[in-house]
Amino acid sequence: MSSSPGSPPGPPGASADDPAGSTPSDAAGPPPAGPPPSGWPGRPAQYGPAGPGQYGTPGAPGQYGPGGPAPYGPGAPYGPPPRRGLFGIEPSPPPPRPFRGLLAFLVVEIVFLGSSFLLALGLGEVDSAQEVLLAIVVPTILAALTCVVWTRVFGSGPLADLGLRFRWEDVGIGLLIGVAGLFVTIPAALAYLYLVGPDLTTSVGVAFEGIRTTWPVALAVMVGVVVVAPVCEEIVYRGLLWNAIAHWVGNRWVVFVLTTAVFALAHLEFLRAPLLFVVALPLGVARLLTGRVTAGIVAHAVNNFLPGLALALMLVGAFPAV
Repeated sequence: MSSSPGSPPGPPGASADDPAGSTPSDAAGPPPAGPPPSGWPGRPAQYGPAGPGQYGTPGAPGQYGPGGPAPYGPGAPYGPPPRRGLFGIEPSPPPPRPFRGLLAFLVVEIVFLGSSFLLALGLGEVDSAQEVLLAIVVPTILAALTCVVWTRVFGSGPLADLGLRFRWEDVGIGLLIGVAGLFVTIPAALAYLYLVGPDLTTSVGVAFEGIRTTWPVALAVMVGVVVVAPVCEEIVYRGLLWNAIAHWVGNRWVVFVLTTAVFALAHLEFLRAPLLFVVALPLGVARLLTGRVTAGIVAHAVNNFLPGLALALMLVGAFPAV
């Protein structure tokens, strides 16, 4: 029925049965073209350019807009995408900030030599395996502890500055490289012994020469050679010195060669220095491939196992001294 004459016209869609007119949401058919009128139910969620809609606009916090959170990248929930190196191993990043590594290495060497000198004065003439073991192990442990303390006080900590990140795969890689390295180092040692002759001796072997002891002490000596020495020496040379040189030299192969050479010379056995350089090559390879010290420690322990066992057998008289 039409409206009565003289009455004001109602809103669009109004009739006598529905004088107020239907709302847009009740009207049949699609919504009108153009942006929806303000106050339309659902506007902030579906169409609003700045609302938290599903799709949003560029830069808006929508799910798909360019400004939305990506799974990786700076500021993302999971950080930057991980880098994968050889064998799928994540290489360690360089130290976050300089920690005066070369100065630290100089301090470590002073601690090592100074403690060795003081122990030699305190022990006097050593005539037992226990005293020789203390004279060898204590300075080595003090040197490694100095590395850790230095990086905690002046650097970014041992994880970053020394590469002391443990991964289970490092054990397998260290064993693999250590065993493979024996096929190089043992022939090299035999060939070098043939060239140099009986003058080729080790400082550790000379220190224990003529000493006999019990099995517990002999096993303690073996632990010092196979466990303590690899851990401490790798922290000093493939940890502290490696990152110290890497701060100044960008080529990691140059770092590998320099640290291996310093390791060979630092034993102060200049007749054996060329052989020590060859022996240290697999240890540097383990550090180079993983970017961490753990694999080098395992490879070093594998390398020292046979000499440590021979030394223990010699100390109990089950193996002739050489």
